[in-house]
Amino acid sequence: AALLLEKMITKSGEKIFASNGKKADFHTIVKRCEDAGGSIATPRNPGENKAIQHFVKTFNTYTYLGIKESPIPGKFQFLDGTQLVYTNWYRNEPSGKGEEECVEMYTD
Repeated sequence: AALLLEKMITKSGEKIFASNGKKADFHTIVKRCEDAGGSIATPRNPGENKAIQHFVKTFNTYTYLGIKESPIPGKFQFLDGTQLVYTNWYRNEPSGKGEEECVEMYTD
C-alpha cells in the first residue's frame, strides 16, 4: 500500500501534491481539488515544479496547472489573479494563441 501511495502523493516544502492519475477536463479537476479541501497545482518554485512533474512522469500524461492567460494577451497569471513569480516553460510556451483558460505540463 505504501508503494501505491508513493505514486499518488508527493511533498515539496509545506505543500502536499496528490493525484489519482485519472483524466478529466480542467473544470472538473478544479472542482475535485476544491471539494477535497485543496486547489489545483500551481508551481511557485523549482521544488514544486518537480513535485508536479513527478505525476506527469508517473502517469505518463499531461496535467493541468492553476494558471491562465491574463486579460493582457500573452501574459499569464494564477487562477486567483496573482502574478506569476516562477515559470519553467519551453521557449514560446504557453503560446497564448487565443485565450488560454488553463496551462498544461507535459512530459519532455
